[in-house]
Amino acid sequence: MSKYFYSLFCCVLISSCVSKKEILYLQDADQYANKEISYSNARIAPNDVLRINVSALIPASAVPYNKSTSLGGANVELLQLDGYLVTENLTVNFPILGVLSVANMTTQSFAEFLKKKLEDDGHLRNPTVDVRLINAKVTVLGQVNQPGTFNFTEQNITLLQALGYAGDLTINGKREDVIVMRDEQGVRQITHIDLTSADWLDGPYNFIKPNDIIIVNPNNPKVKSAGFIGNVGTVISVVSILLTTVVLITK
Repeated sequence: MSKYFYSLFCCVLISSCVSKKEILYLQDADQYANKEISYSNARIAPNDVLRINVSALIPASAVPYNKSTSLGGANVELLQLDGYLVTENLTVNFPILGVLSVANMTTQSFAEFLKKKLEDDGHLRNPTVDVRLINAKVTVLGQVNQPGTFNFTEQNITLLQALGYAGDLTINGKREDVIVMRDEQGVRQITHIDLTSADWLDGPYNFIKPNDIIIVNPNNPKVKSAGFIGNVGTVISVVSILLTTVVLITK
């Protein structure tokens, strides 16, 4: 009977093993070295919160085109309350100029549009317009150390940076099939990323877009053990108890 338990123990250990090929990131990264990085800004989307700052050579002339605020160096949460909320129709209500469409615009292109409109309509001479998205966030779920939703203020962050916010994948995360869900102009896009390869670095999912959702599913050993015994430590304990019981019975 002890041979039976030893065989069971060995089978569980084998099924719990993960090969090095399944763990290492970007195994062919050298093939993609020294390549030019293509940055891209996400289009403004419904429920985005924009911070818009207009300045001019005569500061007083730009005051009516800015929201009156006393928040100063307040944190991001407070700034969001004082920002411009993008409606479902992709518009913002801007002081004096009224309702403006931001459809198919990035923050950069909207800043250029607003600057031109202020000049062409005779509101300001040579104004400076800065537009920032202040509620950008990414959600990381599944087999990561710290799943959750994370805010970021950078214009561009990579998929690997987003996974870093979540504390990296656990040893049980399926690196060959990370799911990224993205809303592209009202259409849901779903793609599968193989982190053990580097070929996706040149694609559209190298950089995360606001509101992306990243899902890391469990790998095969984790799935196999989920319905039986949670981890190898538990397996060793259970098998040890069983073997001890068998030895005592057969004495």
